Amino acid sequence: GCCIIYTLLPEQFFLYQNYPNPFNSKTVIRYDLSVSGRMDIKVYDIIGNEITTLVEEFKQAGKYEVEFSASSTIRNLASGIYFYQLRIRGSEINSPPGQAEQELIQTKKMIYLK
Repeated sequence: GCCIIYTLLPEQFFLYQNYPNPFNSKTVIRYDLSVSGRMDIKVYDIIGNEITTLVEEFKQAGKYEVEFSASSTIRNLASGIYFYQLRIRGSEINSPPGQAEQELIQTKKMIYLK
């Protein structure tokens, strides 16, 4: 073929819907990484303010889960919609040669009911 096409493969990581959802006090967020890299999971309110960072470290490929407890945040969380976002940066992510390290992001919605 004439060309090599580089794509960001969706199977390089997967962020699952939190369970339970809606949640009352705590909920579990599971995620799979098929590449190693620096990653973080942050929680945001509906207008985009960062509430907390749940994970921020280098992780090997694998299956993981993290618990989010509404009572562990500095703020007194109001009932409502929140978002959690997984971001991974790594040299193993498919990217064209010579380009900067790629970043993959996936976001999901969760509902907190007091």
